[in-house]
Amino acid sequence: MKLANHVCGQWVEGAGEGIALFDPVTGERLVSVSSEGVDVAAALRYARESGGAGLRAMSYEARAALLGKIAEVLTANRDAYYDISLRNSGSNAADAGFDVDGAIFTIKTYARAGKVLGDARHLKEGARVPLAKTDAFQGQHFLTPLSGVAIFINAFNFPAWGLWEKAAPALLAGVPVLVKPATPTAWLTQRMVADVVAAGILPPGAINIVCGSARDLLDHVGECDVVSFTGSADTAARIRNHPAVVANAVRVNVEADSVNSAILGPDAQPGSAEFDLAVKEIVRELTIKTGQKCTAIRRIFAPAAVARPLADAVAAKLAGMTVGNPRSEGVRVGPLVSKAQQAAAFEGLAKLRQDAELVFGGGEGFVPVDADPAVSAFVQPTLLFCDKGLAAQHVHDVEVFGPVATVLPYADTAEVIALARRGRGSLVASVYSADAGFLAELVPGIAELHGRVMVVDAAVGGQHTGHGNVMPTCLHGGPGRAGGGEELGGLRALAMYHRRYVVQGGPGLLDALSAGAADAALLGA
Repeated sequence: MKLANHVCGQWVEGAGEGIALFDPVTGERLVSVSSEGVDVAAALRYARESGGAGLRAMSYEARAALLGKIAEVLTANRDAYYDISLRNSGSNAADAGFDVDGAIFTIKTYARAGKVLGDARHLKEGARVPLAKTDAFQGQHFLTPLSGVAIFINAFNFPAWGLWEKAAPALLAGVPVLVKPATPTAWLTQRMVADVVAAGILPPGAINIVCGSARDLLDHVGECDVVSFTGSADTAARIRNHPAVVANAVRVNVEADSVNSAILGPDAQPGSAEFDLAVKEIVRELTIKTGQKCTAIRRIFAPAAVARPLADAVAAKLAGMTVGNPRSEGVRVGPLVSKAQQAAAFEGLAKLRQDAELVFGGGEGFVPVDADPAVSAFVQPTLLFCDKGLAAQHVHDVEVFGPVATVLPYADTAEVIALARRGRGSLVASVYSADAGFLAELVPGIAELHGRVMVVDAAVGGQHTGHGNVMPTCLHGGPGRAGGGEELGGLRALAMYHRRYVVQGGPGLLDALSAGAADAALLGA
């Protein structure tokens, strides 16, 4: 079966044999994708003229209701998505839930949040600005939805959530969507789009998908479009420097590489609640989705006296995790999504081992359960230990996109701040400590280079949402090497899909333009 593309209000099959998608456990060829022959220029034009016009004719509240209907459709087809996730991504139930249920939860969150914007179709920002000695001439800032297309070039690791965490705020803002999913796992994204299209929820052209190569997609972007990319820093640089993107000053949002940290405070001694919570979270981040999360823990910083006991505790937990075919009983950890990703992980691991010693895993003698190593894409969960600190050549720069993390000892708060900052920009750091003095110094010291800082202590216990779990009401993104982008954060995400402008004129005109506008301050709610 070749997956069709949905453009210009119809399903179009790409030319040629296409690119095959495989089962990462058995090596079985599943489906193929092709974008050859698809007129992406026409697709963008139709999305702007039909999908955008249809969405902008509706109020924010009406568009929020559409998101609620989308969530209902996806919930009704949840079992099919789990099956595709198992076959195409090698996901177990927990992995599939992280992606599929996370997507549905995000859509529902925006469906509820959008109601507060009511019947408005644009936003008013701030108070009037006096521009003359009397009130006869004033200024008022507004935000209006963009008339372009939200173009998503997505990563392979979250084919469900990666679409909907971007699409929910874009559609709520009134901007149509065209998604180009990562080829290795495009099947799930395409099926979700197909189900939404079949349900007839959105105006024609409001949601579009191109599977396979992006080809000349970026050649046709315009000044009112938005490009949102998740993937490597190298590809992000090519997108940002694309001639059409530069010429039209197209908005580009990027989530790229991130060497995220877990940090134990000086009070997180063995036997403490904070120590145990850290061990649990580190193991979860190494095993859920087999470490294939942009937010996963890659570096673990612990006080020098605690680093070895921590490494031993994590290794002991990993030893109890069965790795193999997710279809087999008792298996806790599945494969990477492809042989190419497996090869990349092994290459990165080899670099890390130049800096660090092996504590657990590494692949020597490892045989996955009920799977042929020759055709499957498994990487054994691996823990390393590096005592080189800032002098390490690779640990702070190489992100192994799989179940690999490195423990590093630190001497004092100043050193751990320097070590965390050495990642040059990360999506998230989680801190395990109840030491108020330590936290008062650490959090401001690393905040500049982290999009999110999660602090866990005994009082938080099991109530925290998780180091790697992105909540739709909180910011997702990070500075520096993490891409410099921002997504989610509740209604704040809608700002990316609006253009701010100011109108200068008399109070009567400004009253008329302000009539029915929602307060832009609600985007910060």
